[in-house]
Amino acid sequence: MEEHLDALKHCDWNRAMAQYPDNAEFFLPGGQVIKGRQQIGDLFRNALKPFNEGGICGITFEPEHTFAVGDTLNMQWKATADGLAEPYRGADAYVTKGGYMVAMVTTFDAGQLKRKK
Repeated sequence: MEEHLDALKHCDWNRAMAQYPDNAEFFLPGGQVIKGRQQIGDLFRNALKPFNEGGICGITFEPEHTFAVGDTLNMQWKATADGLAEPYRGADAYVTKGGYMVAMVTTFDAGQLKRKK
């Protein structure tokens, strides 16, 4: 989890992608499922754009509460950035196996960020 959050904070696509095996899956809001490293890589390529281009670079995700259940780490977090009008809160569940994140369930929806005008 710490490596994931730090990779996002530093907009490091390679570090972010090093955490996922070929068969990883992301479960996103609205029932969207992203399957495999290729689709996850595309997701991060778009997300890790500069903040002023609609990406999340510059956002810091801070854990507020974590709870482990077996190989799943559940985390409630707060996202902050200079370009946000207010903090954005959400939650993720990270399923790990063999040192990799094989699945992630997230409530993050970039469209819900309240960006300063």
